[in-house]
Amino acid sequence: MKILLLEDDVFLKELLEDHLEQNYEVIGFEDGLDAYEYLYEHKVDLALLDINVPNLKGDELLQKLRDEQNKTPVIFITSNNSSKDVKHGFEIGCDDYIKKPFEFDELDARIEHIKNIYSIDQTITINNFVFDPKKHTVYDEQNLYTLTPKASDILLYLYKNKNKAISKDELIENIWGYDEIPNDATIRSHIRDLRKIFPDNIETIRSVGYVFKQV
Repeated sequence: MKILLLEDDVFLKELLEDHLEQNYEVIGFEDGLDAYEYLYEHKVDLALLDINVPNLKGDELLQKLRDEQNKTPVIFITSNNSSKDVKHGFEIGCDDYIKKPFEFDELDARIEHIKNIYSIDQTITINNFVFDPKKHTVYDEQNLYTLTPKASDILLYLYKNKNKAISKDELIENIWGYDEIPNDATIRSHIRDLRKIFPDNIETIRSVGYVFKQV
């Protein structure tokens, strides 16, 4: 999934890029006109637009897109949070509106909502494989691997936290929850199955846990 981010606050833009790039391809801009020129030539799956940006405001950019029949889903991220601002945003064609300041969890939830509404491809490309977390499959042109739901969840969690050592306790907390604690052999079995597909990506860190390395 490819996201265009328009945000002129450099610090916030970098924070958002770091967060979003864990799961998506992100193209960032600080200038509204630059963002418009990019969208004129390229397709993205979602645009996150601040309104108060230089040269072409976010709402003006959206108005131009809709006038040109560009139906790219748009979420406004802005401090303009009066009911009048929100009403205006929806009138000109935004799909959602998130008010600053906001938590990343809220942004993630709104992005997931847009993905579901528009049936945006939610697969992840890893090396030469395509990973579909919803169907629990990994495939390329010659091979199709069907994962167990738990193995799929582990792969997704490790991928989202790539290059970070993840302990067994962290996996249990986020994949199983403490009501159904697996034994070490169960976790090792899932990791072993994933490593058959991604031998160069998944490493065991002795006495720590596992890490997914992008190669």
